[in-house]
Amino acid sequence: MAHLGVDDKLSGMTRRVATLTVASVLLIILTSVAFFLPVPYVTMEPGPTLDTLGESDDEPLIEFGPGVKTYETTGSLSLTTVSVTRPGAAVKLSQAFTAWFDPDSAIVPRDLIYPPEQSASEAEEEGVAEMSGSQQASEVAGLIEAGYDVKSWVEVSTVVPDGPADGSLQPADRIVSVDGEKVSTLEAVVSAVTARDPGDSVRLVVRRDGSSRTIDITTVADSEDADVPRIGVGLAAAYMSAVEVVYNVGRRISGPSAGTMFALAIFDKLTPGSLTGGQAIAGTGEISADGTVMSIGGIQQKISAAYEAGATIFLVPADNCEQAVGADVDLDAIMLVEIETLHEAVTSLEALVADPQAAVPTCT
Repeated sequence: MAHLGVDDKLSGMTRRVATLTVASVLLIILTSVAFFLPVPYVTMEPGPTLDTLGESDDEPLIEFGPGVKTYETTGSLSLTTVSVTRPGAAVKLSQAFTAWFDPDSAIVPRDLIYPPEQSASEAEEEGVAEMSGSQQASEVAGLIEAGYDVKSWVEVSTVVPDGPADGSLQPADRIVSVDGEKVSTLEAVVSAVTARDPGDSVRLVVRRDGSSRTIDITTVADSEDADVPRIGVGLAAAYMSAVEVVYNVGRRISGPSAGTMFALAIFDKLTPGSLTGGQAIAGTGEISADGTVMSIGGIQQKISAAYEAGATIFLVPADNCEQAVGADVDLDAIMLVEIETLHEAVTSLEALVADPQAAVPTCT
């Protein structure tokens, strides 16, 4: 029988230890390298807040043209933002890992924020365009809520080449009526056209260069739904008011979600008294010209940003309420007020200024 000596045992152990050591080192190296590899996600974190009643770069964030009567106000109506990975940047595994365990952060698939077919510059320009549209909608909604008259109409924005309207309609044509029915909203024009069948003729009265003209267009079937008639144009809503509103925001903030807070600031500055009662109020919500408040993304991060900035009331779009209550904040210190319209936001704030214990819709 052979006997294994102590030196042989140590030699075997040394080889095993060496193998384990090398494997461990390789695992550490591979893990370290992996931590610096990009992953197909973006991070969302609380961003800066900006008081729509205040100034930015020594200019009022919102101001008005000459001859417009405004009123002094107090407190703050802050828009909130989310800091999202820029479209041209990559998130490393280590960053995603850190954000995963941060209650104020979120990790979402990159394609949900930046479609793969969209370039970085296109994504940035889309955000700027959304902000511009948000400003127009908030201007109209805020002015109407403050009691000002705002005229609205629908005009042609684009004409599809070789489509039914090509050669008949032009960009900037103002649509006055469809089949004899006067129209002043996008919904009214679309409804009037789609009430027909593909192949039917639609009669439009349009204003161009100060004069009216009648145009008959034969509809065609939609490329994706053969039952839906189309006339081959893009439409846009246009508005006109005697009040000029100027936004000094620039390109620092993009997207549509500041609309509600812009509209509230316009209302507050154009009406007597303080809508906030001197309180620090924040909120979010895309807004339509008729004052409807729509849901947005990143609600929990926006609430966290407002909470850290000292806000005691946060205005939440109704469709975001379920997510909002999961924000990592002390909900006894910041009231989440549920809003569906600009008017509801105004009345809730007025009620809370008069009585901090007033019963208003809240996220629960």
